[in-house]
Order: sequence, then C-alpha cells, then structure tokens
Amino acid sequence: MESQRRHPRTFSFEFFPPKTEEGQAKLRGVRDRLARLGPRFFSVTYGAGGSTRDRTRETVLEVQRESGVDCAPHISCIGASRESIREMLEDYRAQGIARLVALRGDMPSGMHEPGDFRYARDLVEFIRAETGRHFHIEVAAYPEFHPQARSAPADLEAFRNKVEAGADGAITQYFFNADAYLRFVESCEAMGLAVPIVPGIMPITNYAQLARFSDASGAEIPRWLRRRLEALGEDTGAVAELGADVVSELCARLLEEGAPGLHFYTMNRAEPTLAIWERLGLGGRG
Repeated sequence: MESQRRHPRTFSFEFFPPKTEEGQAKLRGVRDRLARLGPRFFSVTYGAGGSTRDRTRETVLEVQRESGVDCAPHISCIGASRESIREMLEDYRAQGIARLVALRGDMPSGMHEPGDFRYARDLVEFIRAETGRHFHIEVAAYPEFHPQARSAPADLEAFRNKVEAGADGAITQYFFNADAYLRFVESCEAMGLAVPIVPGIMPITNYAQLARFSDASGAEIPRWLRRRLEALGEDTGAVAELGADVVSELCARLLEEGAPGLHFYTMNRAEPTLAIWERLGLGGRG
C-alpha cells in the first residue's frame, strides 16, 4: 500500500441525474448537505449508450455552479462515435469542467455494435489526444474483478492499459471485503502502477436493491452479511443501522491501511453517507 499512502486523501460523492423536478429538488438538498463536508469533487453517472447524456450534463453544470465543488461527469464510450465524444469534450471544457470519469459502459439493449470505441483505454487515449492534460481522468477498477473479464490477470492487464493510456487515478467498484482491495493494490504495485486507487463505498439501506446491484456488477456480498440482512427483512431502520456499522468498519480499515480516500455511491441520499462519515469522525474535511 506504499503507493497509495503517498497520495493526499480525497473524498468524493456520486449522484445520478434525476428524472423529475421532484428528484432534482431532492438532489439539491443532498448536494448542499454533502458539500459542507468539503469533498474534492462530486461525480454524476451516465446511462447506457448515453441514455442520460442531456440530464447528466445539466446536473453536472448545476452541481458545479451552485455548490462551488468540482463536478466530474461520467462518460461511457460503448455505442458512441468519435465525433459525439469530441463534441462532448469540447462542451465540457468550454463550461469549465476539469474532471472526467471515463468508462467503457454497458451495451444498450438492442445494440449490437460497440461504435468507435471498444474499451475504456480507447476512450482515455482519445481524450488525451483531443484535450491534452486539460482533464483529470478517473477510470474504474475492480478489486473483485470485472464480471466479464476472461481471468484475473486479464482484468489487471486491462486496468494497466487504462493507466498507461493516460488515466490519473481510479475509483473502484464497491466491495465489502477489504482484503480484495488490498490485494488488488498489491497486484497493481507489482506491475509498477502507482496512481491513486480510491475505494468505492456503497452504503447499505435496502438489501433487495443491494443484492440486485451486486449480482449485476459482480460485487460480492459476504455470506454472513447476506444472512444478517435477510434476517432483518423489511425492518429498514435495523438494516440501515447494521449497514452503517459494517460499512464504517470497512472504511476505517481501508483508511488505516493507506487507502487514498473514499468515493461514496450516494444513490442521491445524504443520510446513509452522513451516518458513515460521522462514525468515522471525519468532521468537515474532504
């Protein structure tokens, strides 16, 4: 973990673009509460095949303008053309956006061709070729390995390719096993990779929803945790309390071991993230 200890701690929070006026109003309140913690940046997700492109853009610009915190749009390249990505980059640069989260993304239903980009490394290379060092680029990392990876070594090689293409850092898929992250970092260090690899943190508030996300993404919920959550059933308060305790313990260990920060998947809610933050005693730093 020596490579990670050298980086300054960075805390960040992720949102998804709301579909309704009510959702937008709710997100504004969440954003304002989390902005008081002093995060390094917010990020906003991007739907498969660019399905939320306009809503992502609107959310990113509003969040950065009204919060005063840098906001990083996610950009996925599957199904995109070079020209569409070029236009997006030019627009974001003109609007004062300086950070990006560059992803391959999921193939939209009914689409059979990937477009001009096949892998995230291709997108990173294109961003660097088009914009030089203007953008700070984050990419994804998978401590428990991408569900579509041919093998663990192949997944590590894919990550190295993204870093060598020009990524500045990485945010991981969420996980609940700290050892998976620690061993992933060790493997990266063995390959000579020293970029910051920030753990992605998923607060636990709804077991059924978490199980669906985890089954789709390949993030493992330990059996003991599954059984504990199943036993709580529909007792949302007890689920939230257990989740806050478990995830706080995970975060505390990660930070103690040298993780260079935390990136919270907020699901556009403030309370679950704040409960973890308070247990960690982080105060107003970010």
